[in-house]
Amino acid sequence: MATQLLIYERAVPVSQQRHRDWYIKTGTDYGFASKVNSVPLVAAEITVAAQTYPVVFAGETDLVPVVLLGVRDGENLFVTKEGAWDAKYIPAFVRRYPFVFSSTDEGKTFTLCLDEDFSGINTEGKGERLFDQDGERTQYLKNVLNFLQVYQAQFQRTQALCKKLAELDVFEPMQAQVRLKSGQSLTLGGFKVINRDKLKALPAETLGELAKADELEVIYAHLASLRNFGPMVERMGATGSAAQAEETPAA
Repeated sequence: MATQLLIYERAVPVSQQRHRDWYIKTGTDYGFASKVNSVPLVAAEITVAAQTYPVVFAGETDLVPVVLLGVRDGENLFVTKEGAWDAKYIPAFVRRYPFVFSSTDEGKTFTLCLDEDFSGINTEGKGERLFDQDGERTQYLKNVLNFLQVYQAQFQRTQALCKKLAELDVFEPMQAQVRLKSGQSLTLGGFKVINRDKLKALPAETLGELAKADELEVIYAHLASLRNFGPMVERMGATGSAAQAEETPAA
């Protein structure tokens, strides 16, 4: 089944037969996300996420907005050694874990899945039960399903926005050069940002339509978020390395 994996190890469809006696104990341990250096965003999150993280666009064919969480592969600078998330805002992609939607028909229908490798799964009554004694969905499971339905609807709107921006040809490739005090140089690339000059060159009517749909606000939040590269990289100092980042357009 097609799922957005990243933090998911073994996503299995939720069923009354398989999970009737299962409980989910969630908390403040985000260790499951400690090895991802970026996660997808939906457009509705960008203005809030942009206050903390660099927000860029990634993808080979269909671009999606993502928050950058680290510079190196397998490193999330916002998850502490104790598993705490060290920022006020946590992306919805992370908050929905251990649940996720999957689809086998290109997004026409979705199945609620659960990562069975999640450490909070138990049958000892700890946390929230998935099904009641009669085998019916609990209110907790209904709330989870509703959250994912809203998330999926927002994701589809986000895809439409990204498609619109791609058709307007306002994206440009970009990379961040990171220099550590040790002298080591790192390059973070493979993503795109919106070019300010291309944006300003759009017809007034198009800009007005983007503003009316609150999409222009999202665009400028993305552009403002690029200032967060420096503060993000400074977090590497917690492991003994200080760094500074400068964003430069890719050749």
